[in-house]
Amino acid sequence: MASVVKSFITSAPLDAVWDALRAVDQLHTRLVPGFVVDTAMDGHTRLVTFASGAIVREPLITVDDDLHRVVWTSEGGATTHYNGVARASAHPDGTEVEWSADFLPDDVRDHIERAMAAGIGAMKATLDLLADSPRPDVTTPGSGQTMQNSLPSGSRKTT
Repeated sequence: MASVVKSFITSAPLDAVWDALRAVDQLHTRLVPGFVVDTAMDGHTRLVTFASGAIVREPLITVDDDLHRVVWTSEGGATTHYNGVARASAHPDGTEVEWSADFLPDDVRDHIERAMAAGIGAMKATLDLLADSPRPDVTTPGSGQTMQNSLPSGSRKTT
């Protein structure tokens, strides 16, 4: 099984970064605009449309408010197995963000590496804009419900 890990430090505060990271239905507007052009939810599975035109189903495993961690898998695309983890943690200079992926087959590593490099670049650029911004609202547009109230069962939540 191959693995790719990408990380960066942003001066944005942890709470603002986590608000953007946990907005699993808003990748295209809150986390990686330009890399992802649309995100739609089908239950606890997000349908992600990438700038390349590829559409991938990503069942969510957990959105963990205590650990500031989102875990998902992927169906479709170039992999037969994919496990992705994005996490945020406090850092003396702001917030560290790490995105890791474990996947099969090994021979798609270069493709995944390039995709994640583009994604992490878009993520850093977007999160850096939050450095001096007020904390964003995490209410799902039109629903009046926060994402916390619609997490997959088994996910840890804070109140």
